[in-house]
Amino acid sequence: MTSPDRPRPRAVFTEGSILRHVLVMTITGSIGLVAIFIVDFLSLLYISWLGEPVLTAGVGFATQILFFFLSLNIGLTIAVGAQVGRALGQGDRAKARRMSASGLVHSCALSALVTALAIPWRADLLMLLGARGEALAVADTFLLIALPSNVLLAAGMAFSGVLRAVGDAKRAMYVTLFGAVATAIADPILIFGLGLGVKGAAWTTVLSRFVIMAIGFWGAVSVHGLVARPNPRDAMEDVAPLFGIAGPAILTNLAAPVATSYMLSVFATFGEPIVAAFAIIDRVTPVAFGFLYALSGSVGPIMAQNYGARNMARVRRTLSDCFGVTIVYTLSVWALLFFAAPAVNAMFHAQGDTADLVTFFCHFGGAAWLFLGLIFVANAAFNNLGFPLFSTLFNWGRATLGTIPFVTYGALQAGPQGGLVGMIAGAALFGVMAVTTAYWAVRRMAKRVEAETTTESWLGQP
Repeated sequence: MTSPDRPRPRAVFTEGSILRHVLVMTITGSIGLVAIFIVDFLSLLYISWLGEPVLTAGVGFATQILFFFLSLNIGLTIAVGAQVGRALGQGDRAKARRMSASGLVHSCALSALVTALAIPWRADLLMLLGARGEALAVADTFLLIALPSNVLLAAGMAFSGVLRAVGDAKRAMYVTLFGAVATAIADPILIFGLGLGVKGAAWTTVLSRFVIMAIGFWGAVSVHGLVARPNPRDAMEDVAPLFGIAGPAILTNLAAPVATSYMLSVFATFGEPIVAAFAIIDRVTPVAFGFLYALSGSVGPIMAQNYGARNMARVRRTLSDCFGVTIVYTLSVWALLFFAAPAVNAMFHAQGDTADLVTFFCHFGGAAWLFLGLIFVANAAFNNLGFPLFSTLFNWGRATLGTIPFVTYGALQAGPQGGLVGMIAGAALFGVMAVTTAYWAVRRMAKRVEAETTTESWLGQP
């Protein structure tokens, strides 16, 4: 560990162009993030080239389970980034280092616990999603290999949260970018070169997560010295502030895999070609809209620093700029996807019902992501302004009331395409409500900060 006496880092987001901060943090974050998604896309592409749709379906089922664990890690990363960002905004480097260490301990411990609980029940979890026969066997094998590496991913993401909190977008990008590079190199070697097939893709997942952890450690610990030596007493004392954010954030992020898992279980009733299409869509969307994931991650540190500095005008501007960027980006990508449908089907050798559903998504699925992107940004605002329960409410509302009745009715009336239309309708309803509530939250906090500032001035405090 490096000395805590090194120069104090500036709260860089409290000055300068907010839109520039948003774009720099998002673009650099999306490079590494989308790189991971592209490699996942290539992994499924390689599997599809093996010529057995059941393998594609099996990997799709396994990926959906892994999505739950990724969502858990994202919730913990949000908490680490928010607490470290607030401490840096207040000029308290020692507190930032302590929160980083405590966040790392809790991230790894919780990840290890849920992974240990899930491994013996993996087949049962897959069956809940509708996996049967050979597809179930393929997914079960994939999870047995990949699940234990979730602890490595949790550590790497916690380190990435620290880097984003300090404003080091470049090294935060390196965390996922180098993991993607390792995957891109190993995947074809293990899948085709060594003839391991699906097992090769699973082992590549393990390798990439080890790289992610190592690069994150280098940036957060070796370069910035922003992680103190873990202390059991500090970790216990920091449970409340960390999980005050992490708890609702985890619940919030678990809503997405719950929603997609329900959709997958509905689509599975239409047969393996539809499940294969679902798996393809599940790989295409992160590549196409991964920028929105990075954007929601960028909002946190920017808002946290300005909130810590009591500059609520910049907090509101951050929210507005992020909503604007979301709309422009989504409409642009939606247009590209509309015309790219034949190319996507050709790449994955999709035919029949599989190709039909993929084409339908490319033509109309962008509408859902327009509203999902708005929900992502609103949730980031809630998590960093002291309203984490709102993010939980909107995500779970969208995952339940905005998914189950809409998708079920749509699928009953018009098959898988109707299910996708139902998803779009639910996302639109909750997206509009989330945007409205986010601006209300900013106004409420601005009034509170103004009142506190007035009180302190009257008492003669600095």
